[in-house]
Amino acid sequence: MGGTVLLTGAAGFVGSHLTDRLVREGYRVIAVDNCSTGSWDNLAHWDNHPQVQKIQHDVITPLAVTEPLDWVMHFASPASPPKYLGLPLATLRVNSEGTYHLLELARQKGAQFFLASTSEIYGDPLEHPQREDYWGHVNCTGPRSVYDEAKRYAEAITLAFHRQYGLAVRIIRIFNTHGPRMDPDDGRVVTNFIQQALRGEPLTIYGDGSQTRSFQYIDDLIEGIVRLMGVNYPYPVNLGNPEELTVLALAQVIQELTGTQSPIHFCPLPQDDPKQRRPDITLARTKLDWYPRVDLRTGLRHTIADLQRRC
Repeated sequence: MGGTVLLTGAAGFVGSHLTDRLVREGYRVIAVDNCSTGSWDNLAHWDNHPQVQKIQHDVITPLAVTEPLDWVMHFASPASPPKYLGLPLATLRVNSEGTYHLLELARQKGAQFFLASTSEIYGDPLEHPQREDYWGHVNCTGPRSVYDEAKRYAEAITLAFHRQYGLAVRIIRIFNTHGPRMDPDDGRVVTNFIQQALRGEPLTIYGDGSQTRSFQYIDDLIEGIVRLMGVNYPYPVNLGNPEELTVLALAQVIQELTGTQSPIHFCPLPQDDPKQRRPDITLARTKLDWYPRVDLRTGLRHTIADLQRRC
């Protein structure tokens, strides 16, 4: 490998880990972020490194790049419900206007384009597990639509560029991911439970806890991304852990791993919260020979240790 990658959202949780891997693979990384939800602290270990250039920029507006690019990788977007519900218009624009500008940049540079999409495009799915050819069950005007529909549009315009201009593209749909450098206040279920457990507060479950999720560790996700870079396949690929558990079971695992005596507190379920979420990863296994290798407890131990150090 090697070359130059322009990576948006580079200061975020996933983007910073991807930067690490790309640098190790020999790439020069132009790390772009507006830091609305990310932090340059996540990339502080690359300060003054010749392979990493940091640019503070909001990709809602075009970015001028003079040097050649091999990849444009679009990972910029608020991704947790509290963040995208708090930044609804910015979320819509970074996935619409931002995606367009970055696709145009890739086309002008003769670069390949990589889009980070999400399992949220499946909405509250009626198909289980979710395969890439499932069209989803999304409330297109509900509060979560600012993220769900934005990502659906981003996928559509990415494939439109591929079909109209022959642009080489990749698309991943990321399922719940955890690991070091997560924003402690991002409002996701893993960070919520760990923070509450470490503080001795009740673990808050929305609904009765029977809703299911699947959790992958960040290293597995990054491995899948890098493998897809080496495969000429333009359509969406699920990257997630097919091992499913209830939210209540997750809370109990975190109680165990943190040794907390915190009780569990049940609250009303938010609107359009998915009742189940589990990826079918047949395509990733077939195309990439990829599957998650880090088990839940091992990954959570690393995540808990990181949050303990930082909070």
